[in-house]
Amino acid sequence: MARNIARAGIATAAWNRRRERAEPLAGDGVQVFDTPAEAAAGRDVVVTMLPDADVVRAVMTSEVLGALADGGAWLQCSTVGVEGAAELISLAAGAGVGFLDAPVSGTKAPAEAGKLVILASGDEAAAELCRPVLEAVGSKTVWLGEAGNGSRMKLVTNDWVLGVTALMAEGMRLCEGLGLSRESFLQAIEGAPVDSPYAQAKGRMMIDGDFDPRFPLQHGAKDTRLILRAAREAGLELPVAEATAAHFADSLAAGRGEEDVAAIYRDTAR
Repeated sequence: MARNIARAGIATAAWNRRRERAEPLAGDGVQVFDTPAEAAAGRDVVVTMLPDADVVRAVMTSEVLGALADGGAWLQCSTVGVEGAAELISLAAGAGVGFLDAPVSGTKAPAEAGKLVILASGDEAAAELCRPVLEAVGSKTVWLGEAGNGSRMKLVTNDWVLGVTALMAEGMRLCEGLGLSRESFLQAIEGAPVDSPYAQAKGRMMIDGDFDPRFPLQHGAKDTRLILRAAREAGLELPVAEATAAHFADSLAAGRGEEDVAAIYRDTAR
């Protein structure tokens, strides 16, 4: 995301808890700083892309928010759930900073290609200020109204994504149990209405045993918990989401948190 923002001609700074992970960005014209406050100093927009609401809160201190340029905006792209989004909205309001709740749909490859789908919600002034950044990192922005709706929609899309991942893993295991090749399953759905590039990609990863993290399993497991929490607060029972969360919890307990979500296949139908 930082590379694509810089390539769009926007002066860009970056901070990461592990500086060595951010250092390669310097070759793309991104300034790398030792603290988030230094990275945010005088900037019109600060973008957060972090694992969860607790980490976002820990990073976005009053010092960081106060370092933004006057009239600056906070573009919050992390998946933090409904409660987390409400807390961050309140944090921004208390600091007098414009806030855009805008988690993204897409994993490593779409991020690198600037083809993320932005699920944006929040005030119009912040949206206008953030527009060049959104255009640099995404292929499409879906506007969802008041702040918090972006985070709600991210739970809906991830419920679908993680459910598809779990079903693909079960489909692969069922092929094995019935004496069918796993490749034949991908061929059977290819080009059909039930097919999707995502299903093909995760299925191929399962067949190849390639679990290099595009979407780390530990983050997927966290998202299943956020989905269930939101559903319960809405008075809903979602049995498929419950089963998906259980699958992810098993794989997380098996030590696969830093592998891709496709690694759920390893612990399916044991």
